[in-house]
Amino acid sequence: MSPHTLLAESGCHIKTGCGFEAPGLHSFIFEPFLTVGGVEFTKPMLLAVICMLLVVGFFWAAFAKPKLVPGKLQLVGEVAYDFVARGIALEVIGQKGKKYIPFLTSVFFFVWIMNIMEVIPLAMFPATSRFAFPAGLALLVWITYMFLAFKTHGFKGGVKNLVWIEGPPKAMQPLIVLLEFIQNVITRPFTLAVRLWANMFAGHMLIVMFGVASWYLLSPSFMSAVAGGSLIMTIIMTAFELLIQFLQAYIFTLLAAIYISGALEESH
Repeated sequence: MSPHTLLAESGCHIKTGCGFEAPGLHSFIFEPFLTVGGVEFTKPMLLAVICMLLVVGFFWAAFAKPKLVPGKLQLVGEVAYDFVARGIALEVIGQKGKKYIPFLTSVFFFVWIMNIMEVIPLAMFPATSRFAFPAGLALLVWITYMFLAFKTHGFKGGVKNLVWIEGPPKAMQPLIVLLEFIQNVITRPFTLAVRLWANMFAGHMLIVMFGVASWYLLSPSFMSAVAGGSLIMTIIMTAFELLIQFLQAYIFTLLAAIYISGALEESH
């Protein structure tokens, strides 16, 4: 059996004599199914585009014609916007954060919807489990962070904002400057991307593992009880993953707000 063939497609069960093909990296590899302008589209790319259109379409529909007495869609949009505004932007950045609320709202809901695709029928895959998407979003946050640091403080002040800490002995300043440079310029975008990717990758792998095992163990014997246990674990892991999907979107956006806040401050 090909490693890219699902057990459910091959009719493979424990009693049919075939071995258990554990899910692996091939579970995250998709062949292109469409080419547009020389760009080959895979399933994760399509899901990312769909998620973008869902976020843009929802907020456009909610606020295209705002009313003093909001309708249901506008009310939901206001609650969603207010959650990011009060719970993240203003809480972390303060009043200066008002202008960054649209950016942070877009980031939060884009990441969250991409995560949720893992449990949506027909999609069943979180686009954020492909490293390119968290890396691209982390790069966007990092560029915003760098731009604001230098725009707010100028070149000299921006460099000071990124690497200088007041207080330590002068003899330690070179080491501190090096450590601050590594942390703020190199480590931050890397850890921001890896945190989101690793959680979604691991969560999807666990759900696929228990789901495939449920099918493989299904047979007219006592193993059906084991298959039932694996199915229960699939349901439990899916429910747990719903929480993780929200938390990872929240943490990603919260860290983005913290970075923006740091770029606007005189020192950190």
